[in-house]
Amino acid sequence: MEAVAVAAALGFLLLAGAGGSAGDEAREAAAVRALLTRLLGPGPAAAFSVSVERALAAESGLDTYRLSGGGAGARVQLLGSTGVAAAAGLHRYLRDFCGCHVAWSGSQLRLPQPLPAVPEVLTEATPNRYRYYQNVCTHSYSFVWWDWARWEREIDWMALNGINLALAWNGQEAIWQRVYLALGMTQSEIDEYFTGPAFLAWGRMGNLHTWDGPLTRSWHLKQLYLQHRILDRMRSFGMIPVLPAFAGHVPKAITRVFPQVNVTQLGSWGHFNCSYSCSFLLAPEDPLFPVVGSLFLRELTKEFGTDHIYGADTFNEMQPPSSEPAYLAAATAAVYQAMTAVDPDAVWLLQGWLFHHQRTFWGPAQVGAVLGAVPRGRLLVLDLFAESQPMYIRTASFQGQPFIWCMLHNFGGNQGLFGALEAVNRGPAAARLFPNSTMVGTGMTPEGIGQNEVVYALMAELGWRKDPVADLEAWVTSFAARRYGVSHKDAETAWKLLLRSVYNCSAEAYSGHNQSPLVKRPSLQMGTTVWYNRSDVFEAWWLLLTAAPALASSPAFLYDLVDVTRQAAQELISLYYEEARTAYLNKELVPLLRAGGILAYELLPALDKVLASDSRFLLGSWLKQAREMAVSEAEAHFYEQNSRYQLTLWGPEGNILDYANKQLAGLVADYYTPRWQLFVEMLVQSLAQGVPFQQQQFDKNAFELEEAFVLSTRRYPSQPQGDTVDLAKKFFLKYYPRWVAGSL
Repeated sequence: MEAVAVAAALGFLLLAGAGGSAGDEAREAAAVRALLTRLLGPGPAAAFSVSVERALAAESGLDTYRLSGGGAGARVQLLGSTGVAAAAGLHRYLRDFCGCHVAWSGSQLRLPQPLPAVPEVLTEATPNRYRYYQNVCTHSYSFVWWDWARWEREIDWMALNGINLALAWNGQEAIWQRVYLALGMTQSEIDEYFTGPAFLAWGRMGNLHTWDGPLTRSWHLKQLYLQHRILDRMRSFGMIPVLPAFAGHVPKAITRVFPQVNVTQLGSWGHFNCSYSCSFLLAPEDPLFPVVGSLFLRELTKEFGTDHIYGADTFNEMQPPSSEPAYLAAATAAVYQAMTAVDPDAVWLLQGWLFHHQRTFWGPAQVGAVLGAVPRGRLLVLDLFAESQPMYIRTASFQGQPFIWCMLHNFGGNQGLFGALEAVNRGPAAARLFPNSTMVGTGMTPEGIGQNEVVYALMAELGWRKDPVADLEAWVTSFAARRYGVSHKDAETAWKLLLRSVYNCSAEAYSGHNQSPLVKRPSLQMGTTVWYNRSDVFEAWWLLLTAAPALASSPAFLYDLVDVTRQAAQELISLYYEEARTAYLNKELVPLLRAGGILAYELLPALDKVLASDSRFLLGSWLKQAREMAVSEAEAHFYEQNSRYQLTLWGPEGNILDYANKQLAGLVADYYTPRWQLFVEMLVQSLAQGVPFQQQQFDKNAFELEEAFVLSTRRYPSQPQGDTVDLAKKFFLKYYPRWVAGSL
């Protein structure tokens, strides 16, 4: 009974303000109709009738949709309790009745004619209040260079996948600039404080300042414009945008303006020195804390309005200055009180990553101090990495505070086939059944998107399921048929092989960060162990190529063919690296020349050609986005360099080297390949001269190559070149027989 009472209380607090007027219902229905037109075109969209009625969810208070109608001459009836619910119902109809597929890499929307009838009225309610989306880091690793057209597609994807809670953090630096100027800081001090665009996520969490900045006036103006459009569109669907709030970090210049201010300088982060990290944290008891916090939130909500949920992370990957529970409680309470001083209805959305990242610091007393410092139901915790490291178990369901079970999955926006689908499938239901569970939603919190779409399709579906998918093999077979628009035995078998291998990760050591030797600075100590049987990847590769004559007209199939070929190349590079390392350690020059030569002078260039055949795997496309955000050539060069730094060195000295690695045509050719060629050449020199390999000297020489790539102004194609199927087939025919024969 206690658990039921707790859940009811939390539900009441979190459902407060979730209603809406008839005008809201009409606006949300209109938003879904507009989405239909963007998605299908005006003709097919006319075959659907959309309405929104809050009364549909009157009993449960949870988002609900109802599908009916369709068939010859009849319109499909979509009814939702919110615009998001209606959009999720539309997605369900397109997916389950029409065999369509909506994805980042491109959608398959061939509608059968006439539209299939819904045999019986289908009513579905979500089991939880929230379906959350985004990580603070996603804004830097994926969203940073987006224009409105790309944001519009993403918000449509969010609505179709039932997302009703998401970060909306664009433009906040323009608001902070106003606040800092009002506090008496100079423009030059403010410019010195902000990071460059590609690193803003870590500026917002207090990890970094200054690095690769400043921000331009045009940047601020464009981000304000984008934020207004993003918020308007999100709200038109009935989504709840999460705005930023003051977490306590301040520029060093505050000590000049207020010499008596009580601040603590935190430790360094991410191998950066204090020129770029060691942020200043305002003491919770300092009278300036509520002033700064309320100034920011008042200016922010004046500009953008509010939906009463705010995000702030005070100690993300940074150790607090004290482990005393009293201090941690005071620091937490100060952040919350600065919110409620402006918005009495404020709910704080907290990323729970801090409890996982520094477990030795965050003991029961420290965790309890944070969770207990905010009234119950007013702190909404993201269990950020729950598919691998669920914190709700360790914290007794966050000591009564509501939480969202989140799948993190991806770090740094890396590519590389990876997933823990079984853990993802069973995790949310297990969390709901946990004793005295305070779970109020599911979430997707990747650091970067645009990869492993099958993982996100499953997670989005689980936001509307009470129970796990009963048969993942059958589910992934249907996924493949929808994705390609036709059922094909070989393609479906390929996906089953991928499900049991790369998407069947259960080992804690494999956390979604690509550690392949391909994308790491080479050394003789690199690991090559994987959790799956590599033969499954090679067999899936062969099966996709077998299916190519029938499926090559599908953009999604071509994307997957490139992606699986890329994965096969990644496996081959690990194997050739093992051969080269063994040959070197055994002092065998000829085998070293053979294995190292194939890796650095054949495999990598061939991979680059395959990647270059698809616009979704081009460095040129990546850098073009950055350049198009600029209003001058100087600004375009600055943004491009920001982007190059993030993909490679991540800091002036390779501080977080290759964390955000990608396998893109151009990046493979001009960054990874020269580095590998240098490594092989130095190994050969070492053997030929009879002297030990000098890793430190190699690292120094490699850094020169890496920095030269970052500072280069070479332009890369943003249009694909070559035939994907032909290039993938040539790659396959060259290396697959060697793999089968065991004679790489």
